[in-house]
Amino acid sequence: MTVHDLGLRPYQEVWAAMRSFTESRKTTTPDELWLVEHPPVFTQGRNGRPEHLVNISGVPVVETDRGGQVTYHGPGQLVAYPLVDLRRAGRGVRHHVHALEQSVIDLLAGYGLSGARKADAPGVYLDEPGQPKIAAIGLRVRAGRAYHGVSLNVSNNLAPYAMINPCGYAGMPVARLADRIPEADLAAVKGSFTAALARALPGGEELSHV
Repeated sequence: MTVHDLGLRPYQEVWAAMRSFTESRKTTTPDELWLVEHPPVFTQGRNGRPEHLVNISGVPVVETDRGGQVTYHGPGQLVAYPLVDLRRAGRGVRHHVHALEQSVIDLLAGYGLSGARKADAPGVYLDEPGQPKIAAIGLRVRAGRAYHGVSLNVSNNLAPYAMINPCGYAGMPVARLADRIPEADLAAVKGSFTAALARALPGGEELSHV
């Protein structure tokens, strides 16, 4: 699996590149992991309902092709897009979602925090009162090949979440790592998260960085 650190890139640019990669890849194309931050943007999934866009102001909304409802991306948030051939790996979508969630849970454990899943709401939540959501997951699978991925709140501004019902849940609390672990800078988190993903994803044990 090849790891690409894309830095700060517009959402639509990266989304288009993901689609292109997925549509053109062959059965022998190695999987890739793209790490990126996006400028402020709300993304609305294929099943997104307009009523979950509560009070939008100053942040663009992009209707995208992943599953799920609306979420927010912004600088300081780590977004990981594992471009994985699930059919070749013999994995289903549920297994893939579980692997992404486990990567976040393992990362949090490394900082002394406990992460939790919810059966009816994919993502990772802090195992504390209120169970605030710290990572969101949204995927698209075409011809057995997955794209989109997971976003982890590290040091990003959380205020825009008040303009939406995060992931379609009114009043859902959200959290970021920096409020629990102030010394957890994005660069360090990126390295730890990549290692956790490598343990969970097929072929991840053979990572190469470009």
